[in-house]
Amino acid sequence: MAESARTFWKGHLRLALVSIPVRLVAAEKAESEIRFHQVDRNSKQRIRYLKVAPGKGEVAKEDIVLGYEVEPGNYVFMEDEELDSLKLSSRHTIELSQFVDADEIEPVYYNRPYFVLPDGEVAEEGYRVLRDALWAKHKVGIGQLTLRGREHLVALYPTGEGQGLALDTLRYETELKAADDIFSGIGRERPREDMVQMAEDLIERRSEPFDAAKFRNHYAEALRDLVKAKLGRGETVPVEEQAEPGGAKVLDFMEALKRSVAASGGGEAPPEPPRKGEPPKKGRAPAKKPPPTKSAKPKSAKAPTRRRA
Repeated sequence: MAESARTFWKGHLRLALVSIPVRLVAAEKAESEIRFHQVDRNSKQRIRYLKVAPGKGEVAKEDIVLGYEVEPGNYVFMEDEELDSLKLSSRHTIELSQFVDADEIEPVYYNRPYFVLPDGEVAEEGYRVLRDALWAKHKVGIGQLTLRGREHLVALYPTGEGQGLALDTLRYETELKAADDIFSGIGRERPREDMVQMAEDLIERRSEPFDAAKFRNHYAEALRDLVKAKLGRGETVPVEEQAEPGGAKVLDFMEALKRSVAASGGGEAPPEPPRKGEPPKKGRAPAKKPPPTKSAKPKSAKAPTRRRA
């Protein structure tokens, strides 16, 4: 997995004078979701979203500039070269500025997870040292990192049973609504003690170690079953696909669904959709094996333990 996972960001993890080359890979699996396209029911054509200007129509990519509205109707334009020239150390380095107990960070601050891998054999020793030290002290490293033109607050912590490091982007305090304002209408008086005790007993009886593998996405499974049933009945509609600007290849909806169904291990593969002008084929095609993946399935990352004995 470490060799074949697609690199999302590459730079250095720095702690005081120690600098460790690392790279980030996405922890989320994009292919686990079924995504829909919007289609015109009458013309059977994909609906596209175009970037247009009133009175001009579609705008070419090279004519689009980022603008910051300083007051209604007045903008300051930002060119790509100007943004690239901003000298932020966090563009190439994650500087760990402090360490905190995991339970000091409220879950509402966590935003998006990534796996952190050593970048090269030389980096592995320092990586393992930092991983084991964080695991032994039950700590989370706090730093900042620039991704996609934005500087993020990040938390670095050992994942799973300490086999590697994970990083979560965190929300800044200014990005969250004030909890006091949201919950101001809820009464402060204490409920009856016996009712609280009953709730505590129920919580205690149902308490057990968290295992994400025990839970399934029931809606996604039902959706895949519905797709398979409709494909099995030959309910496919040829949709005209047009190349996107720049010659980008467009993967049609039915092909994407077939891959999702095959990846889910749903048994027989659905039949091929009919070509334009041909009647739907009856029956099912022979089962096909899902396409080989480039990497082994990574172990599920566990959220940093809030309390450790």
